[in-house]
Amino acid sequence: MFKFNQNYFIAFSLLLFTEIFIALYVNDSFIRPYFGDYLVVILIYCFVMSILVFSKWKTAFYVLFFAFVVEFLQYLDCIKELGLQNNKFAKIIIGTSFSWHDVLCYILGYFTIVGFEILKKSK
Repeated sequence: MFKFNQNYFIAFSLLLFTEIFIALYVNDSFIRPYFGDYLVVILIYCFVMSILVFSKWKTAFYVLFFAFVVEFLQYLDCIKELGLQNNKFAKIIIGTSFSWHDVLCYILGYFTIVGFEILKKSK
């Protein structure tokens, strides 16, 4: 079940660097709020696929489901409920506010994964 995949790990590393760069240096009305959410689903997928041998389709679905759960926890204001409202790291990782736009970005990330895997399989 555990097997290191260098290609997915490289993709994960590049996406992680991109996400950190966005979090630290980009403060606009599109890249940070939307593109970052789009990329995070792909980032998590690449991380999981870099260490596990598991169905690509199930992994993509579970990652999307995980993103939905995190967004739902934002709806419930779990940061405040856990007493983490003053923890900047927790606020960045978990997020602080529910948005249907975020859900849409996660879905687009999911379809990007599926499309990429279909293209990769066809070659």
